[in-house]
Amino acid sequence: MAAPYNPAEDGARMAHDGRMDYGDYLKLSAVLGAQEPISEAHDELLFIIQHQTSELWMKLAIHEIRAAQSAISSGDLQPAFKMLSRVARIFEQLNNAWDVLRTMTPSEYTQFRETLGQSSGFQSYQYREIEFLAGNRNAAMLQPHAHNPEITARLEATLAAPSLYDEALLLLGREGFELAVEDLSRDWRTPHQDNPQALAAWQAVYEDPERYWSLYNLAEKLTDFEDYFRRWRFNHVTTVERIIGLKRGTGGTSGVSYLRRMLEVVLFPELWKVRTQL
Repeated sequence: MAAPYNPAEDGARMAHDGRMDYGDYLKLSAVLGAQEPISEAHDELLFIIQHQTSELWMKLAIHEIRAAQSAISSGDLQPAFKMLSRVARIFEQLNNAWDVLRTMTPSEYTQFRETLGQSSGFQSYQYREIEFLAGNRNAAMLQPHAHNPEITARLEATLAAPSLYDEALLLLGREGFELAVEDLSRDWRTPHQDNPQALAAWQAVYEDPERYWSLYNLAEKLTDFEDYFRRWRFNHVTTVERIIGLKRGTGGTSGVSYLRRMLEVVLFPELWKVRTQL
């Protein structure tokens, strides 16, 4: 009978003697100690971990979107393609997380829902930041964060700068395409309004991808992002309706009705309209 495998014989360090190890680097004591269910309900831990891990993925999405914006602004598109591809994969992970949450039944959720008080995903400032970064700009959505000046200032700064889609349109302008004045210079706190000039520019790109390969690739990366973002929103609606039906959300929203309205928001309108024009 062969002796049990000993990783030390292959050079694995089995003792750390005060040196930084895996748990130290990842701050696992803090991360794994952050789940504190209030009730005795078995499924509350699932609910907490689902939302905490989603916030971690959103933190990475914000990091990547901001880096992609910077790369597009400087005309360095290759890194932007990689970052936007990563954002799409992040939202794929967020989508998969709903599958785990949907294993919780309505009866199981009611065992601890009252312990949530008024806390709600509607109050996620990172989700709000992603929407602002992507171009869904609604200053009224600052109000749920007004009690936190630091977060409000962060979101205000995001609104004051061009969105991801604004940066793409500004790039089109630098490449010689004729765009609406509002797409080149406006109060960035106001959302982009779809217009025929932007549509014509993207149509020219799609009709001659070999000539405009980098812009064509950028358009498809942006479309991938919104595609996965839409799926995330749809799965959110489906999960909420499956678990609480048409009840109001804990944060006071109309619940499923509010989430369904969010499905109508289009981040990059001309990139979807151009498909009809081709």
